[in-house]
Amino acid sequence: MSKKKLTYFQSNKFSKNSPTLIENKRPEYKIQPNDILSIRVVSNLDNTTPNIFNLDAVAAGGGINPAANFYVTGYSVDEQGFITIPTIGRLKVTNQTVSQVSTLVQQNVDKYLNNATVVIKLVSFKVSVLGDVRSPGYYYVYNEQVTLPEVLALAGDLTQNGSRKNIKLIRQNPNGLEVVLLDLTDPNIIKSPYYYLLPNDVVYIQPMKAAISRSNLAPLGTFFGAVSAVILVLNYFNPNR
Repeated sequence: MSKKKLTYFQSNKFSKNSPTLIENKRPEYKIQPNDILSIRVVSNLDNTTPNIFNLDAVAAGGGINPAANFYVTGYSVDEQGFITIPTIGRLKVTNQTVSQVSTLVQQNVDKYLNNATVVIKLVSFKVSVLGDVRSPGYYYVYNEQVTLPEVLALAGDLTQNGSRKNIKLIRQNPNGLEVVLLDLTDPNIIKSPYYYLLPNDVVYIQPMKAAISRSNLAPLGTFFGAVSAVILVLNYFNPNR
């Protein structure tokens, strides 16, 4: 197989002597229905947690999956785009960044407490990786950002048969789904707005055409082998034909 088909970010402009600057801006994620937010309110005076605002914590031990723990202790965004916080009530959070939601919750907490700090994190940052990778599945990202190469690394990288030139990215947006094809061999992918992945993105690695052709040879070989066997049997019983 050609090395050119397997090498990422191919460019003659890259140099061993000086770095090459490629500008890109990470998109800000806007909260969507079914997201889960971790919201903690902490008193600045004695570093305690006011329980009137916080859901009961569930220990992560005892075999509890961290994702399930987040679901139990976090705030789920309902289909109308609201979260419900004890004492405060319902707040609309969809189409806002985590920073904007933090400001909104802080303003409401300030009505009840002095010298309290609100800490909010998105804990439902999950990306699915399917197709020709070594470890397909879904992966939780415990960070505010993740790139396409980082997610592929989590999945063990592409197999040798995986196509580097036609990676399919499926992304949810308010109007439905958008699908885009990405080329990992092209260094300009770093400039792409899809280089940074967003929560609930699906990455699909399709096999190269050569790999598909090779996989089709086996059943064809079996078929022609069976046909040859039938012909030999017929000739044996009908030698004069």
